[in-house]
Amino acid sequence: MTQEVHSSLLHRARLKNLFKRIFVILLIFVLCYGSIALVYATKTIYKVRYNYAIILETLSGERLAITEIGWHLRLPIFTRLELEVPLMNQELHLGNSIEPQRIMSKGNVALWTSAMLTFRIQDLERWGIENRSPQTLLQTDFDGIVKDVMQSESINQLISDRVRIKEQIYRTLKDQPINRGGPTLEQKYGIEVISFVLRDTRYGEKLAEASEEKKRRELIAEAENYAADLEASRTKKLYAAYSDSIQQMSRALKVSGANTPHLFNFLNQQKWAAAYQKNQQGQNTFVLNNTNSAIPVTLPAPLPAELPPVENDAANP
Repeated sequence: MTQEVHSSLLHRARLKNLFKRIFVILLIFVLCYGSIALVYATKTIYKVRYNYAIILETLSGERLAITEIGWHLRLPIFTRLELEVPLMNQELHLGNSIEPQRIMSKGNVALWTSAMLTFRIQDLERWGIENRSPQTLLQTDFDGIVKDVMQSESINQLISDRVRIKEQIYRTLKDQPINRGGPTLEQKYGIEVISFVLRDTRYGEKLAEASEEKKRRELIAEAENYAADLEASRTKKLYAAYSDSIQQMSRALKVSGANTPHLFNFLNQQKWAAAYQKNQQGQNTFVLNNTNSAIPVTLPAPLPAELPPVENDAANP
């Protein structure tokens, strides 16, 4: 065998050995990665974080609360991780949505409102073991209590008295039993109610438009009533001035009541402005019509024979 053939065979053997090593390394890597992925997927090794707890269910159906912080090992077939429970403050929205929810007030008027409850889990045994689906059950009870309180109030109180209603709902959630003789919300779920907030309380769009139209009509009616009152007051002042002027002229001329129509005509044409100015009583302005033309002077009709002669009264100014 020549040297060249020997070198070629040796080179092929080295390549085969290299390929085998690469294949073995890849196989080991795939097996290790698959094992790690399998362990991670089945959560055979799991971690309890700070302010969290794990509800573990065994093959026999027993449910255990794991609260110790750190890594834990479990049997992948005989146990199951049922629930991871956060122990810090949690929020719960009305209708399980941050969007406003439609409710009916006491007078069957639609109202849109949104609310949020803040709570903290205190008793993990009661929360995660005595209740199968605690979050769903708490959401149902919370929505029912809030709607019961708000639907017992009128629409005006829900809009204008938000502080009182908010405090009333908070005390109901915290201290009042869900049913007569039953547990409170805190006792049933092992939680502590921290706060309750009404985020939004408003009319529906159609009701808001109707309310604005009603306010507009009320303002118009108020303005019309005010104008009518001013007109009535002005008429009353004019009538008082008119009557006073007639009485003054009657006394000055020493005439009887039979000549009153003549005095009315005379006052209306000759002394209306002067009489009105003397009896304004708070009136700030006076409008005299037909000021461009001269005011005609009309003397009263002749007096009856039984009255004193007019010549004696003419000397009076």
